[in-house]
Amino acid sequence: MATVVLGIAAAGVLLPFTSGATVRAEGMRRTLAAKLASDLMEQIIGSPFDNIVANYDGYAEPQGQVKDASGAVFTDLNYANFSRGASYEYDASQPFFIIVTVWVKYNGNEIVSLSRLISK
Repeated sequence: MATVVLGIAAAGVLLPFTSGATVRAEGMRRTLAAKLASDLMEQIIGSPFDNIVANYDGYAEPQGQVKDASGAVFTDLNYANFSRGASYEYDASQPFFIIVTVWVKYNGNEIVSLSRLISK
């Protein structure tokens, strides 16, 4: 009987720790996704204005194929379920401005999206 009571008490004490681990893992994924989005946005901003549309419209890195700044695919397992991409919006009446959007997905679910207005 004492073992059953102790087991129930232990389960009640350990349950918050498992949910805390889940929240911590989600936070880590979101932080990593924000860094990946920011890195790609900086790469796009560093490109000549006329090359942004040519190189980054419809740009996509499939799940498990996310690249670092040098162009090499991340081999760390923390990046295995991430994918990211970019697109742009262009208003013909404002030819010197485009809005670039970078998104990052984890297991196919978008968790981060960044947009930035870039001028010529």
